[in-house]
Amino acid sequence: MKSWIFFCLLFWLSPLTAKQQDVEKEDNDFAEFEDEEEFVVEPSSEKSRSADGDNDKQTNKEGAEPVTEDVEEDESTVETEDEEFEHFIDEDEFEGFEKEKSQAAKPKDGQPELKMADVPVHLRTNWDSFYVEILMLAGLGVYFLNFLQGKSKNHKLAQSWLNAHRDILEQNFSIVGDDGTSKDAASGTLMKESENVYALWCSGRTCVEGMLVELKFLKRQDLISSISNMLKPSSDQIVIQVDLDQKVMDKFVFAIVQKKSCSKLHKELLDLNQFTEKKNVDKKLDIPGSFQVLSEIMEATTAVLDKKVCQVLQKYESSVEYIHFSDQYAGIKSTDDGQPSKMPDVKPVLMFVFNVPGKGKSKPSDMDSMKPLLQMVFHCIDKISRLQLSREAKQKAEKNRQRAEEEYERLTHSQRQEAAQLRREEKRRAEKERLLNEEDPDKARKLEERENRRELKRKQPKMKMMKVQG
Repeated sequence: MKSWIFFCLLFWLSPLTAKQQDVEKEDNDFAEFEDEEEFVVEPSSEKSRSADGDNDKQTNKEGAEPVTEDVEEDESTVETEDEEFEHFIDEDEFEGFEKEKSQAAKPKDGQPELKMADVPVHLRTNWDSFYVEILMLAGLGVYFLNFLQGKSKNHKLAQSWLNAHRDILEQNFSIVGDDGTSKDAASGTLMKESENVYALWCSGRTCVEGMLVELKFLKRQDLISSISNMLKPSSDQIVIQVDLDQKVMDKFVFAIVQKKSCSKLHKELLDLNQFTEKKNVDKKLDIPGSFQVLSEIMEATTAVLDKKVCQVLQKYESSVEYIHFSDQYAGIKSTDDGQPSKMPDVKPVLMFVFNVPGKGKSKPSDMDSMKPLLQMVFHCIDKISRLQLSREAKQKAEKNRQRAEEEYERLTHSQRQEAAQLRREEKRRAEKERLLNEEDPDKARKLEERENRRELKRKQPKMKMMKVQG
């Protein structure tokens, strides 16, 4: 009896076990992916949840072993960024993609392989490429600073010279520093011609039309000039030009110059070149050996170089560049190759050129030490206005000027002759061209005969007819 009951139970439970094995097989379809990673299955709807619940209940009713899952219905799964793009790295999904990519990257036959250049990302790693620009900016900065400093120093030197000599100028002139821009005369104006050149015009004195003072400083505002001055030092200069009234000064030309610049000045200035010669000065005058005298009339030279002037030259030997007195002052000689066609305009002028102490390293305090030089200028003006040469000296000076005028006339006469000869040649050439272009043979023959007669007449010697009284 017991055995029969056992076989009945076995027969009844056999289909249930088979169905349970089928369910377990269906549940284990994704078992092959469980070893690699875990999947979180989100229920699509409430219906799927109820269907799963019914299956679980059915299996429980039939007596099979229940399959439990720890899935909470109220909780929702959150997909991370890695899970969202997980399918892009699936090997089965992109099978053979890496192989095709490597084959496409290979260059074809006959084509060079392209290589990407390494371009720097940040600028701070490439300062080596901007050395030239950095040096240029630094050079511009140095040039600008030197310009400001040099400009300021030249202005200070000019103002210090005017302040130091203002009293002497106002004592000798009624107007000091007139700029000429206004109708009414003004005083105390220092005209700025450039960053290193200043001018001062003075007028209102007997025997003097005017006096121009030029302060020619070094080009301290220019960096290149500053460097050249360091290598070859030079001095600032004060140039004083005194224009005298006509017939105030006797006729003579005189200059005392530093020997190092005597030859150059003698060639450049027209009046010195025409009228003066290098002469030795009397040893009694006590003039330093660094000076050379250019004189036309020795009487005028000894009269100008009196005791007071010689003392100033002795004391300020390095400060005096040259002193030039001339009634035939015409400026610098023309550099043109052609000869002058007329006499140059001349006027009586006294020129003084002084070097500022310091040899390029001048200070505003050095301007006070140049007061005796300006006092010597006014002493020479009074000396020249009172100077009267002897009769022989005046005759010699007059002969020298007549000879100079004859020289100019001879030069201009030769120039006129050359111009006339050129005009004749041009006229003769035009006649020959007209003769060659003439189509009528009779007219051409007549023109040729006329031209021949002119040539014969021109070649015949000129004879003068003289009347003989019987």
